[in-house]
Amino acid sequence: YHSMNKNDDFEKLLDNLPLFVQQILKKHSQKEKLLEVILDLGRRPEARFAKGSEYLSRKVMSWQDLDFTLKRIGKFDNDNRAGIERTLHRISCIRNRQSMINGLTCRIGRAVFGTICIIRDLLELNQSVLILGQPGRGKTTIIREIARILSDEMHKRVIIVDTSNEIAGNSDIPHSGIGRSRRLQVPKTELQYQIMLEAVE
Repeated sequence: YHSMNKNDDFEKLLDNLPLFVQQILKKHSQKEKLLEVILDLGRRPEARFAKGSEYLSRKVMSWQDLDFTLKRIGKFDNDNRAGIERTLHRISCIRNRQSMINGLTCRIGRAVFGTICIIRDLLELNQSVLILGQPGRGKTTIIREIARILSDEMHKRVIIVDTSNEIAGNSDIPHSGIGRSRRLQVPKTELQYQIMLEAVE
């Protein structure tokens, strides 16, 4: 088994946030436990952790602050999600009635190696596994680690149908967190079933 080893490319996310938010988060004592950063127009930036949230500044987000981040991240898909190239971070947006983006949720994506010891026996028995949990509790991280274990250690052929690029990242090159697994991206959510058929054929 791998010991717990975390890879979250935190600096790559920080580099895309407004400068005043970057400065605060770089020094934050709980940055290792950060789940999300909320950037809403006219509101104070907020950090969300597993055990609560806090405002990061007295300064409220302006159009310029949002624009700073929007210019640095990838385009938003039709499901209002984007990512940062070669990372697991996911960014979703909210829009006003004119379809202008007026809020961002920046979720920290982490590859944590060694997290599935408790269900490894199920993988070895070829049992089905259902993973349930609240947002931000590590479901995607576990799926990523399962894919890595199956492909690298159990030498299985693994294809991931990655609907919104949250398992293998927002890049044409899949994140190393999935090991030797291969990934099929889904161009539009409504085409997911076709991609799933393609994966099993």
